[in-house]
Amino acid sequence: MTAIEVRDLVKRYGELAAVDGVSFDVAKGEFFGILGPNGAGKTTALEMIEGLRQPDSGSIRLLGEPVWPRNAALLPKMGVQLQTSAFFERLTAREQIRTFAALYGVAERAADAWLERVGLTEKAATRTEQLSGGQAQRLAIACALVHEPEVVFLDEPTASLDPQARRNLWDLLSGINDSGRTVVLTTHYMDEAEALCDRVAIMDRGQILKLDSPSGLVRDLEAPVRITVAPGGVSLGEAAEIAGVDHAVEDETGLVLSTRHPAGVLTELAERGGLDGLQVKAATLEDVFLDITGREYRA
Repeated sequence: MTAIEVRDLVKRYGELAAVDGVSFDVAKGEFFGILGPNGAGKTTALEMIEGLRQPDSGSIRLLGEPVWPRNAALLPKMGVQLQTSAFFERLTAREQIRTFAALYGVAERAADAWLERVGLTEKAATRTEQLSGGQAQRLAIACALVHEPEVVFLDEPTASLDPQARRNLWDLLSGINDSGRTVVLTTHYMDEAEALCDRVAIMDRGQILKLDSPSGLVRDLEAPVRITVAPGGVSLGEAAEIAGVDHAVEDETGLVLSTRHPAGVLTELAERGGLDGLQVKAATLEDVFLDITGREYRA
């Protein structure tokens, strides 16, 4: 079944088409990612789907109901974690989540249980301005989920977090999706999308350029596999004799072979005793992203 239906969505600011004819569906229980460089239109699209911003044209249905005009009946069914977390001033973590819970008629006991689920029980009496970035992000997500919504929207939830905090948050987000909720995520991190998302849409300049599973996007790129052989393993001349090697070059790491037939090349390397210290690097979602959107810096 479909949780979200977006058709021909458009949002303009003067001459700028921030979102320009976007269409996609998200299935119930799916973890769906929206990727794109700065200014691609990700956040604008998400805010329209959440009912926070009025589209210029197009239609959005969430759980079978229209989102706009602002549909109050949908509010208890969705949870929203915005790009910048905003809390009530001078409240502790426990007071924050209990306040959010009260808005939806949720018992304090259930709110406290969410603090435990996101690992913040020990910080319950700490004021939010004293929480670390990772702790504040976990609290924001707990506040968005305290009323047990069916659909969760997360706008760059791990931005500015250190690697350990990001990985811990990934575990939390995976658990949210495993519980049957539909999750829509925007992110700049390709490894995050690969680890979490069932499908991703790559946006740029207000349009969706590609939409598929991370593995499907990588497969369609048809990029060569890079096999690095440690120094002394195989000579450059021997590499030229291996069937399936498209290109070979020596650098400080050893001998780097490019191939679109890695199985045969690896078999040949094994027969030549060249597997010690060998490294294999296939294409990633980041390669797909750069191939589609380009490499120029976007401020």
